[in-house]
Parts: sequence; C-alpha cells; structure tokens
Amino acid sequence: QVQLVESGGGLVQPGGSVRLSCVLSGSSMSMYDMAWYRQAPGKQRELVATGTRGGYRNYADSVKGRFTISRENTKNTVTLQMNSLKPEDTAVYYCNAGQGGTGGSFSSWGQGTQVTVSS
Repeated sequence: QVQLVESGGGLVQPGGSVRLSCVLSGSSMSMYDMAWYRQAPGKQRELVATGTRGGYRNYADSVKGRFTISRENTKNTVTLQMNSLKPEDTAVYYCNAGQGGTGGSFSSWGQGTQVTVSS
C-alpha cells in the first residue's frame, strides 16, 4: 500500500519561498503520476501542479512561473518549490499519487502540510 508523507510547510512572509517534499513508500514512484493539491479554508481542494511519470508538467494558472514540481524517482521523492509567495497561497498542501492520472478515487493522499503566507 502506497503511503505519502509531506514535509516543509510553515510560516513565510509574502515574497518568500518554501520547498515542500513528499516521500512515497510502499512502491516505486516511477510507476505513478504525482501531483500537489491545496485546500484553503472554506474552499475546495484544487490542483496546483502535476508531474507525470512520462515527464509532463502542468501548473494551475495562479502558480505558473512561481512554483516548480520536480521528481526524483531514485529517492521516491517529489518536491514543490514555491517562490514569490502570496497570501492567497495560504493553504494545506497535499501530495497525491495515482496511476493513469491523479486525484481519483484510487489515488493515494498524504496527510497534508500547512503553508501560511503572512507578514
């Protein structure tokens, strides 16, 4: 059974940077499409960035040019580098792993890590 553990969240000032990491255990990450989602208070969970096993990368319009998703299959780790952070980036960030896409009923979720952007 796949397990995901996120780390790296915290409090950061507007304009600052944070790097989130997610480690997959129980399988090989090379078999999975990976993604980062986020959920802000009172809002639905939204897709932030996707990194497929085939090398495709995609980002929500709101984070393009600021966030970068990277995969290290040999370390079973996916990261999200977040730069030029804005208060509206405040959310719980979740790692997701799926086969044939992410976020579906049979995909796996981490427990989430809080990112708060505030002065």
